[in-house]
Amino acid sequence: MTTSAPTSAPATAPTSASTADARALGLAHYAARAVLESVLARHGATFEQQITLRLAALAEEPFERAALVDQVAGSLKADTADVQEVVEQLLAKGLLAAETSQVRITDAGRVFYAAVSGESAEISARVWGGIPAEDLAATGRVLALVAERANAELAALSA
Repeated sequence: MTTSAPTSAPATAPTSASTADARALGLAHYAARAVLESVLARHGATFEQQITLRLAALAEEPFERAALVDQVAGSLKADTADVQEVVEQLLAKGLLAAETSQVRITDAGRVFYAAVSGESAEISARVWGGIPAEDLAATGRVLALVAERANAELAALSA
């Protein structure tokens, strides 16, 4: 993806008195995603592959392939055909295995997931560390409400 140079001076970093809004949410999301994508790139994986593999890693049983695709597509607001391709990539890498209509994580997938999760957890501890629990709780409530409302708006736009 190419980007053009900004036409105005860059914005200053948010301060502790910043107001939560769509821009602040977007900046935080893209900064955190860029960190994760840097970790994933060292392991030869994509963000979408990690999200898909995470669901399989946390599942107690194999997933129906269609259910896995639908869940990832819903979470990422992605096209199901694109997510199906991600599942195929994970199968080709040997991180997932197909069993009839189901997929499950392989031992190699568990090793990969553990390595990426471990690296990410160390970074997350530095990023999130020191934020008071009450601030995290309030932020969690606000983000859940924003996601709920945005999903409702998306559903209305799609209707």
